[in-house]
Amino acid sequence: MDNGIRNHTGAKPAAKRQSGRAALGAFVGTAIEWYDFFIYATASALVFGHVFFPTASDFVGTLASFATFAIGFFARPLGGAIFGHLGDKVGRKKSLVITLLMMGACTLLIGILPGYDQWGVFAPICLVVLRIIQGIAVGGEWGGAVLIAGEHAPRGWRTFFASFAQMGSPAGAIMSVLAFRYVAGMEQSQFLDWGWRIPFLASAVLLVIGFCIRLGVPESPEFEAMQAEQAKAKNQRPPIAQLFQHAKKPLVAAILANAITVASFYFTNTFMIAYATKYLSLSKTLILDGLFVTAIVQLIWNPLAALLAQKVGTLRFLVLAGLGAMAAPFIMFTLVGTGETAWIATGLSMNAIFAGGFYAVIAGYMSEAFPAQYRYSGISLAYQIGGAVFGGATPFLGTILADKFVGQWWPMAVFYAALALLSVAGVLMLNSLARKY
Repeated sequence: MDNGIRNHTGAKPAAKRQSGRAALGAFVGTAIEWYDFFIYATASALVFGHVFFPTASDFVGTLASFATFAIGFFARPLGGAIFGHLGDKVGRKKSLVITLLMMGACTLLIGILPGYDQWGVFAPICLVVLRIIQGIAVGGEWGGAVLIAGEHAPRGWRTFFASFAQMGSPAGAIMSVLAFRYVAGMEQSQFLDWGWRIPFLASAVLLVIGFCIRLGVPESPEFEAMQAEQAKAKNQRPPIAQLFQHAKKPLVAAILANAITVASFYFTNTFMIAYATKYLSLSKTLILDGLFVTAIVQLIWNPLAALLAQKVGTLRFLVLAGLGAMAAPFIMFTLVGTGETAWIATGLSMNAIFAGGFYAVIAGYMSEAFPAQYRYSGISLAYQIGGAVFGGATPFLGTILADKFVGQWWPMAVFYAALALLSVAGVLMLNSLARKY
């Protein structure tokens, strides 16, 4: 498992042109969906407490806002199960087109949703419903994007090609930071009244672009080969049933391996915004500038990390990246506390190097643990359950820790380091278990 990707169905490597198109489609599609997800995350830290929960104190309003953010994570395993099943039965491409449209529609509706002052309690209820649908869409997106890129890859290159789906996350972060950086300079009253809606409405343009590109991506050749084999078989159990029958232990190990992958993004891109503005009295634009630099660093680093992992071995790379991620938050909080733009960007970027490198490589590595007939279901559920348990709770728990310890950063750093340790343990477990496949 450490030195390459096994081809479970015997499908021939796709042509270079198809491989490139699939990688581009995975990158653009995930970038758009993560843009939608990240603008919600940023709005949770800066806006939603005021717009949808105005009767609460700042602390309670922020908690309520982060709670709606977390709800999306808890909906993601449902999306992973639904679209994992569809992706394993009817195709990766069809599932990905549906998830893109779902995510885009919900983002536009949030952009025009009236606040509490106009609709009363109905406004936050609608926000929660739209957030749940967003969570279902993202839950189905990630696994399909990883597979349609990785399964088109030339033999021995799946880790690298799968990283293009992972590059969508920092690309989406860059676009979301730019969008909010543009509107954050408004007068506070204008920003809270209508300025925050602009990044959500701008998603319409991205949705059209992503939809056109995704329609042009061919179906995975490995999926088509697997379908041809299964057409000869009778009484095939549903993919998710096969997953729980044959791969329960690898699934648990993969969930643990994903602890830091999702949590790291929302620790820096969501919680750190609230922490820096409230406890360090930093301006919104200052922390957003730091996050912008960090996202650029990660976008460049992700494919390089995948190439490096192929050279040194994916297992060795993941363990080293996970150990580095354990130390990174202690340095990050220290540098962010200086209040200097360069040091803030350096601290956040250092975290992105380790956790982002881990994130870039884990997708291709994890897909080795599951055969093609239930691979979409396997990696989707592993990633999305990990995201629900570890990612959705991170900003919420971080806010509670910051309040309890009056802004002291060390409890939050310890919490983050523990998540990185869980990921290292999960990778090692997955490596030992996957020898059975």
